[in-house]
Amino acid sequence: MNLFFEESGDFKAGTVLSTAGEAYQVELPSGKRTKVKAKDVLLQFDKHEPEALMDAAKGIAAEVDLDFLWEVAGQEEFGFAELGAEYFGHAPLPPEAAGLVLALHNAPIYFYKKGRGRYKAAPEQSLKAALAGIEKKKQQALIQAAYVEELKAGKLPQAMQALVHQLLFKPDKNTIEYKALEAAADELQTTAQRLMLGNGGLASPKDLHMARFLFEHFPRGAGFPAVDVPKAPGDLPLAEVAAFSIDDVTTTEIDDAFSVVRLDDGTVRVGIHIAAPGLGIRPDDAIDKIARGRMSTVYMPGDKITMLPDEVVDAFTLAEGNECPALSLYAVLNPQDWTVVSTVTRAERVPIKSNLRHNDLDAVVNEETLSNGEGEYPHKEELGFLWQWALQLEAGRMKKREAFGLKPEQANRVDFNFYVEDDVVSIVRRKRGAPLDKIVAELMIFANSTWGKLLHDSGVPGIYRSQTPGAGGWASKMQVRMVTHAAPHQGLGVDQYAWSTSPLRRYTDLVNQWQILACAEHGVSAPLVAPFKHRDATLFSIVSAFDAAYSAYNDFQQNMERYWCLRWLGQEQAKHVDAVVLKDEIVRLVEIPLVVRLPGMPQVARGAQVRLDIVRWDEVDLTLEARLLEVAAAPAADAELVLEEEEDTGEAAVAEVVEAEGVVAAVSPDPTTTA
Repeated sequence: MNLFFEESGDFKAGTVLSTAGEAYQVELPSGKRTKVKAKDVLLQFDKHEPEALMDAAKGIAAEVDLDFLWEVAGQEEFGFAELGAEYFGHAPLPPEAAGLVLALHNAPIYFYKKGRGRYKAAPEQSLKAALAGIEKKKQQALIQAAYVEELKAGKLPQAMQALVHQLLFKPDKNTIEYKALEAAADELQTTAQRLMLGNGGLASPKDLHMARFLFEHFPRGAGFPAVDVPKAPGDLPLAEVAAFSIDDVTTTEIDDAFSVVRLDDGTVRVGIHIAAPGLGIRPDDAIDKIARGRMSTVYMPGDKITMLPDEVVDAFTLAEGNECPALSLYAVLNPQDWTVVSTVTRAERVPIKSNLRHNDLDAVVNEETLSNGEGEYPHKEELGFLWQWALQLEAGRMKKREAFGLKPEQANRVDFNFYVEDDVVSIVRRKRGAPLDKIVAELMIFANSTWGKLLHDSGVPGIYRSQTPGAGGWASKMQVRMVTHAAPHQGLGVDQYAWSTSPLRRYTDLVNQWQILACAEHGVSAPLVAPFKHRDATLFSIVSAFDAAYSAYNDFQQNMERYWCLRWLGQEQAKHVDAVVLKDEIVRLVEIPLVVRLPGMPQVARGAQVRLDIVRWDEVDLTLEARLLEVAAAPAADAELVLEEEEDTGEAAVAEVVEAEGVVAAVSPDPTTTA
């Protein structure tokens, strides 16, 4: 005796070897033996071999007219044998009965299973909807296949042209467009990103990196809505100074300037003048919401995304020839011993006489010309005085650093300026700590520290940057944290440090400017009128949001700098380059700030200069593959400064270039980068 039975949702046939109560021992055509319960048996037959019956059943099932079978079935529940008698016109033979079971089981949209061998025809409306869905899937499959062929042919289907960024960065994996893109990429053995670059979905790797960043952080675009430009109060007093700024040639958000006035008693009054958008923008107004949404200007070589609309920047930037609203910090100095006699903060209009540019002055303003008085350049006397004070400020900070247990800063590090024009990049080495840099950096540190103390002494909270040893003491890496109370910044060598000098570019500085204005205007009553109070939940949320945004923007800037470094290699047709060993397999190129890992590189002393053979680079993955050619006999000229930079946990070096509008790339080795 043979049986046709159901087992684990599948239908099988086999020969009975023995019977034990309500169960059978059955041998399948494959030779495998299985135990079958009587309730799972659908047919018993003798005239056909099990394997032959299954073959015949599958053929019959394939020929069954499901639409006719559905009409015959009616709306009542039925057994397969009953339906078989009506469908075949006679009591079904074992192959026919088994074939009918297979047909019913494999057509769940036509027939609902109600039990072992029992079914019920689907309602007409349900059947029509299911058939329509199947037809839709068939059509989608045809469309998807057509998309795949277009993509493989180097064309971007029209339906996918508006979905490029969505498909690459946040796809709905159930759409036919995504499935087509993935299928085409798999067949071509490439990635979706490279496929889009090849068929015109993206113009270049640069556009890919930019699009990914904008999609995540500026989903509504980087443009600004129309806004009313705010104005500073019309009754601001006019400062009796002739101020000047010092910036890179690409800087448009000029938010700091200086003045020097010699007083009758022999003291000198130095003015540090900061653009004051806080006099016009108010918390929670339309422009504040824009600035809070962005948190900072985003910098990248050759471009930027500003925190504030251009018209607002133009209204408050310290542009040459204008009387600009500013928050001024005046320090009266005794030039005999460089002590600070007094400081005062006030809001006023400041006449800006000059916007000096590094590109014009770096060649003529250096330590030698400042010491011997040679050369002619604008504001020569003022720059000479500020240079001397900057040296005193730096020396004081270094003593403070040493008191905190830190090593003195290295003054001979190298920065790199990126300039991009018509997609051609220039990467210019520039010694960090040059006189103009030092003047700006030291005076900004002085202002941020002084205003941080003013906030603390006035009982007004602010946003501070603090750096102290971690939980593991001095053995642990010192982390910079943002807090809302005064705390030491040991890397800089100051007792407190509140970012306040770039309110056109950083939201934290704008917030602090509001708080400082309250202190300057209201004195002891400042805690009552300052926009943000102690333990203000809004202030804490600003700190958290700024940290996240600033970190993301910094990562993007580093990625774009890496992209332009790779472009520079191609542009210069670089075959062999010099590099400095930072640690183990990690090296940094000498001519550009590109840090890479060389897997398998033999052990070489840190600081050694090596010669590399450039094999290839990838502007999509931002990777570089190179081989070690030779190790130089002597260390690189700047090896020590590179190593110091790798180990230094201070932030003073960054402070020296923070006012340069982000065009300077501080070299920071990235051990996670692979070749």
